[in-house]
Amino acid sequence: MLKILVPTTMLLPMTWLSPQKWLWTNFMMNSSIIATTSLTWFSLPFEFSTMTNLYMMLDSISSPLLILTCWLLPLMTMATQNHLKTNPLSRQRAYLIMLTFLQISLIISFSSTELIMFYIAFEATLIPTLVIITRWGNQTERLNAGVYFLFYTLAGSLPLLIALLTLQSAMGSLSLTLINMMDPMMTQNNSNKILWLACLLAFMVKMPLYGLHLWLPKAHVEAPIAGSMILAAVLLKLGGYGIIRITTILAQLTKEMSYPFMILALWGTVMTSLICMRQTDLKSLIAYSSISHMGLVIAAIMIQTPWSMTGAIILMISHGLISSALFCLANLNYERTHSRTLLLARGTQTILPLMATWWILTNLSNMALPPSMNLWGELTIMVSLFNWSPWTILITGTGTIITASYTLYMFLMTQRGPTPPHLNPLSPSHTREHLLMTLHLLPMILLIMKPTLISGTFS
Repeated sequence: MLKILVPTTMLLPMTWLSPQKWLWTNFMMNSSIIATTSLTWFSLPFEFSTMTNLYMMLDSISSPLLILTCWLLPLMTMATQNHLKTNPLSRQRAYLIMLTFLQISLIISFSSTELIMFYIAFEATLIPTLVIITRWGNQTERLNAGVYFLFYTLAGSLPLLIALLTLQSAMGSLSLTLINMMDPMMTQNNSNKILWLACLLAFMVKMPLYGLHLWLPKAHVEAPIAGSMILAAVLLKLGGYGIIRITTILAQLTKEMSYPFMILALWGTVMTSLICMRQTDLKSLIAYSSISHMGLVIAAIMIQTPWSMTGAIILMISHGLISSALFCLANLNYERTHSRTLLLARGTQTILPLMATWWILTNLSNMALPPSMNLWGELTIMVSLFNWSPWTILITGTGTIITASYTLYMFLMTQRGPTPPHLNPLSPSHTREHLLMTLHLLPMILLIMKPTLISGTFS
């Protein structure tokens, strides 16, 4: 674990001391080495969790999410280079330092053995994300989006802290390695039900659950490209990871208390898909589609069966890569047209044909067409939901049809149709952009070839 954490920490002095000419090259090279080194976590034996030291561990739930986190840092650097080249050097350094702080917090939160340490790292991700949104966002509404993001997260997180301290005094330890060996101590009384609700609220806001999701479209639309990428790909998954970890303690209560959350999650899957159908803003459409996919993940985790947990992890990883790729494509459009409105960027396929190839590949994965990982994740979740209650097939089936509809709508509106006259002087696509998209889709191909890399635990 330290072979990744220490080099990531050393990116901070390197960013501050690198000369202007080599700043982006140095950061890109070092973060790429860290990302490549993190792939060795796939080869660890995971019959039991691997303790790397007293405070950190790896298992087959956390290692795919950690690899995804490390993999995204060079991609975010690559995506933001063009966006930041006009900024003063001090701001470029500050931006890269914020990305590094965010990376460190995420690595600690995904690998911590103590729940209090996990909570501190979970909250620490808030600060760099808030700075990135409010300082480098595109419009004046970014401050409003930052306020929404801050207060939603804090309102959900304070009950979690109180609940964790209560559990600490009741159980004597919050170590995940010890808790997994103990019998679940939660009995069916009202105070424990409130404790269960307090534990899960912070993660439901982070996912986000339908009804607690209003901060997400605002944050996505106003954030710069790296902010959108890390939000969609990793920070939402932090909520799912938290639910998986915390429900091991609260297993007895989850069976009874999960019904309202299941209903909200499944209802939200359909409702947010319908909202996507009438979006005019490209980034807002992709943000709402994330809420729809995360609804399926929440429902799967709440069932607590091996199949549903496997499906949840597969969908979290595949959605992380595909939604990040979609935000990159939306940003490439925005850098050329200076508009996120779908109608103003029509017919770009004739001008940028190779970029249209990336669009079709990511859209087909987003709508879960075979042999994509999204299909496998959604299918596994749908089977486990059907096994739990046959009526869920109506909701999940409807959600799948609407997902295919809005994804095709997004592709047709951005790529097909007559090209408006104002788009004719567009600059051609760059090698950097094609490399960025290749590095998003290569891991997807790897996982299609060898899916046991991320599904070995439960299945």
